[in-house]
Amino acid sequence: MSTLQKTGGIAAISEAIIYIAAFIFFGMIWDFPVDMTIMQKFAFLKENQTTLTIVNLFMYIIFGIGLALLVPAIYQRLKNDTPVLAQIASIFGIVWIVLIIASGMIANIGLDAVLNLSIKNPEQAMTIWLTINAIVEALGGGNEIVGGLWVLLLSIAAFKGHSLPKTLSYLGIFVGTVGVLTVYPADVLTEIFGLSQIIWFIWLGAYMLRSRQ
Repeated sequence: MSTLQKTGGIAAISEAIIYIAAFIFFGMIWDFPVDMTIMQKFAFLKENQTTLTIVNLFMYIIFGIGLALLVPAIYQRLKNDTPVLAQIASIFGIVWIVLIIASGMIANIGLDAVLNLSIKNPEQAMTIWLTINAIVEALGGGNEIVGGLWVLLLSIAAFKGHSLPKTLSYLGIFVGTVGVLTVYPADVLTEIFGLSQIIWFIWLGAYMLRSRQ
């Protein structure tokens, strides 16, 4: 087993762990006061700025770094049997890395900027905050088209080249298809993509760690 394959396997499992932690945080811990006044909302954000900054760091930037290790590892595994599909899939993987990391930087810098502005002009700060959230969602949160295309194409390549177990390839095709379908803004599609990709990441990581290329 090459070092890159082992690193890619660890990265894949780490991605799943970050996904799970994000689902737990936003589903069970984070309780944004949507019904409060603007000043109360900013007071809540200020009080929880450090926590939210750390969550964004892991959910976007660390996740993107993990992808930067996983994408070339997958390419190395696929390139001999399906070189063209492997290259195209890797392009989408690289674009996804850029979008994810950019989302994290925008989210954290934007949070700090609106909190500073909220002291002088809370209404304008809220408008900017909503705009920042829309940008982050479009790049790396609510829209999973690029990530979906990466998973879909590499899974098709793996199926054709017998580079991964067939059942894992089938799962990847399903995950990727759902990711592409998030072009329609429905929360349920994003949730299905995230949950199914957790399974895919864990299975992929375990396979890469225990199998020879």
